[in-house]
Amino acid sequence: MIELSDMIRELRGQLTTALADGDGQLVRFELGPVEVEATVAVTREAGADAKVRLWVVDAGANGKYSHAQTQRIKVTLTPKAVPADGSPVRPFLIAGGEVDGER
Repeated sequence: MIELSDMIRELRGQLTTALADGDGQLVRFELGPVEVEATVAVTREAGADAKVRLWVVDAGANGKYSHAQTQRIKVTLTPKAVPADGSPVRPFLIAGGEVDGER
């Protein structure tokens, strides 16, 4: 399992790569809201500084985590391209080749 924050961090990295790959391409796409749907296991650590954590669960692994409560969540993210030079925020324009199984 991976933490939900790690999944979102990886998504951010993939979108950043797609943005860089699109530079200079004839066809580019503006990125709108990104919906991420996942099954998560909710766990709570014991102790004074207890934390609740959300772990992304593989669809076939739900039975392995019967001790943790699982929930389906949907997160809508609206990516913004914030240039390092301080210029105004601009829409994401991405490009790339088709990936097998992509919809």
